[in-house]
Amino acid sequence: MNQEQLNRMHSGKGFIAALDQSGGSTPKALSQYGVEESSYKNDEEMYTLVHEMRTRIIKSPAFDSNYILGAILFENTMDRKIDGQWTADYLWKEKNIVPFLKVDKGLADPANGVQLMKPISNLDELLTRAVERNVFGTKMRSVIKEANAAGIRDIVEQQFEVGKQIFEKGLIPIIEPEVDIYSPDKEKSEQILKDEILKQLHSLDKDVKVMLKLSIPTVNNFYTELISDPHVVRVVALSGGYSREEANDKLAHNHGLIASFSRALSEGLNADQSDAYFDTTLSNTIKAIYKASIT
Repeated sequence: MNQEQLNRMHSGKGFIAALDQSGGSTPKALSQYGVEESSYKNDEEMYTLVHEMRTRIIKSPAFDSNYILGAILFENTMDRKIDGQWTADYLWKEKNIVPFLKVDKGLADPANGVQLMKPISNLDELLTRAVERNVFGTKMRSVIKEANAAGIRDIVEQQFEVGKQIFEKGLIPIIEPEVDIYSPDKEKSEQILKDEILKQLHSLDKDVKVMLKLSIPTVNNFYTELISDPHVVRVVALSGGYSREEANDKLAHNHGLIASFSRALSEGLNADQSDAYFDTTLSNTIKAIYKASIT
């Protein structure tokens, strides 16, 4: 584990850029960027185009370590290069930005008010490759739809079980049990979730470290206890469907919680923009997210 990267993630100022749209979400990400499905014939062409989009974002002077601590990559992006370097190496060596990898394979069908992660059949091989590619940590997502205590317990147990396997490989897991922002009992779900996370944290060996990626809570500063836990490197927030402006406003009311936005980060970017306009748009977005993350 890279100690310099660990220190940066634990105490640095900034946020994590989520560039990990994958599989079924890639066409939507490209469409929002102005690249329609008629522009590619197969998955390989699609992933080449999305890598070009991500490369443009990463290489932009606006994508600056003064504001951005880390970036989450999709597996296909990790296995591609930027200017002759693996993407993770480019991020760290050229940008001083800590690389993460999305490892989950999507969501299982809803049950007990939640969606668990699908089994990650190639996890060990994927983690080995991530270590070889100089990735620092991982991210995996599941979703809570209802305040169902049994379902939420299942989600947290699954996340931590896989998280411990990831830590044993020398990587820091980002545990992401997202609470649906449109859930009618979102606040109750968050209370159950926090209690279950605390149980898991208290059961960890003293040297185990994790990160948490959570929906912005209904009650401001609700996750302070998690942020201060010695096992937790950092707690980051997903935008979860909020507009960038709304997500930034809510985030700014939660001290110590920093952003890890995906759609909100790329909002307003378009393939047809000039480099100057693209860089200015991205810079304004990054500075606004950064401001909300350090409030």
